[in-house]
Amino acid sequence: MARIVVIGGSLGGLCAANLLHRAGHEVTVLERSATSLEGRGAGIVTHDSLRVALRAAGAVVDATLGVAVGSRVVLDVNGAAECGWAYPQVLTSWGRLYSLLQAALPDGLQRLGTPVVAVESRADGVSATLAGGERVYADLLIACDGIRSGVRAQLAPSVQPVYAGYVAWRGVCDEAVLSRHTRHTLFEHFGFGLPEGEQMIGYPVAGEFNRSEPGQRRWNFVWYRPAAAGDGLAALMTDADGHHHASGIPPQQVSWRHIAAMREAARRLLAPQFAEVVEKTALPFLQPIFDLASPRVAFDRIALLGDAAFVARPHVGMGVTKAADDAMVLAACIAAEGATPAALRSYEAQRLPVGAAVVERGRRLGAYLEAQRRGQVPARDAASVMRQTAVDPRLFDTEQPEVLAG
Repeated sequence: MARIVVIGGSLGGLCAANLLHRAGHEVTVLERSATSLEGRGAGIVTHDSLRVALRAAGAVVDATLGVAVGSRVVLDVNGAAECGWAYPQVLTSWGRLYSLLQAALPDGLQRLGTPVVAVESRADGVSATLAGGERVYADLLIACDGIRSGVRAQLAPSVQPVYAGYVAWRGVCDEAVLSRHTRHTLFEHFGFGLPEGEQMIGYPVAGEFNRSEPGQRRWNFVWYRPAAAGDGLAALMTDADGHHHASGIPPQQVSWRHIAAMREAARRLLAPQFAEVVEKTALPFLQPIFDLASPRVAFDRIALLGDAAFVARPHVGMGVTKAADDAMVLAACIAAEGATPAALRSYEAQRLPVGAAVVERGRRLGAYLEAQRRGQVPARDAASVMRQTAVDPRLFDTEQPEVLAG
């Protein structure tokens, strides 16, 4: 049995912790937040390998995982179906996955309110220094502390997120408040809207108390819109009181003026169904889009996992799946080579090319949004966008099923 410290109690960290605990290791999860993270509600696209990892981590994966849809549809500005595709998927939420992984983790393995300020790898082990001065010792340390990883900042300070030139407006809207027409035309599909130089996607997720029956669901949307680096982005990241949130603006502090402007644009640019969802979403929030690709993910006895290592644009629909795949490979490498630097080198050799490929795919899928920022408007085929966004990785390089006419 090895002692393994996991920094970060988000989805990737919990998945890794559960897998390693079930393999017999003594695991401690250090989470900087003093409270549980379960309140987050962003939508998540599931893939087969994610379900495999969840089961391996001890999570209960059944019909309550998410909401199933059988097809995709692109809606034009008038709300009519431009094209469609029969492609079954299960859509879930961040909060649902968190609750499943949290339930699988035995009590006492996670310490909340414990920010890590420094890490050190030595020949005989690794240590994490907490904000209060306490040191936690282990054989290996796994950094799952996200895109702004403090561990990565210490070990590879030159590796920084690169802004893509556009943002995602996001939110979830209760099905019950929407019109009958919107419910009937949206909730059985993964939906797309493609105004010039922008992209709206959305899909149903479970509602309160994980209820997924009609009338109790929610609609999760992601609307990609250009925002120039510098003053354009800075304005969006500044709240109504004039405070600038450089590393990310909390949902409750997004300026009401920006929200009002976004809703007005939705009425002009989007299908009426999407505009209604945007209008009736109580707390839309804002996410700048970044790329991040670390040239290393293993540093002797310390490894980076999930968004601490690679961040791909959400068009790929693989953020959580990639982290879960990382955790599966990491656990397998430790099982094969012990809790040693050699195991982490093996993990790096397997995951570096995968992470780089996913980041590059995200860049390709978002290229036309960047072109819009540069004043170019490339030709874009709606059916191709629909077929390539957030699909199972096994379809990346295959001939995909025929698109149905609208």
